[in-house]
Amino acid sequence: MKRDLDLVRSILFAMEANESGFYNQVPDIAGHTTEEVAYHIYLMGQAGLITTEETTTINCRSPSAIAMSITWAGHDFLDSVKDETLWNKAKSKVIKPATGVAFEVLVAWLKDEAKRRLGLL
Repeated sequence: MKRDLDLVRSILFAMEANESGFYNQVPDIAGHTTEEVAYHIYLMGQAGLITTEETTTINCRSPSAIAMSITWAGHDFLDSVKDETLWNKAKSKVIKPATGVAFEVLVAWLKDEAKRRLGLL
């Protein structure tokens, strides 16, 4: 299964919309199966964006987890991708041209773009 950064963003939005800081579930994301979402939650836990509880069993086709809470780094990433125009620019300038771009490269580009918008670069 390929990593889908739009799905990562959607999961973070769903978690942030929860009234408490404790999520404890796999959100329903339109256009994606529970397996896809649970796998991406697993990946997001590995990346330090969220805390998770692994739910992988011998019967699972891929690693899976439930989302527990957004980490500080996850909130920072979410804040950097909330603006739809900026996110679309990131997808066209960073993600699409460099298929398989490292997540750290995307985060660095988003930080630089935020600095440009604030007149700090």
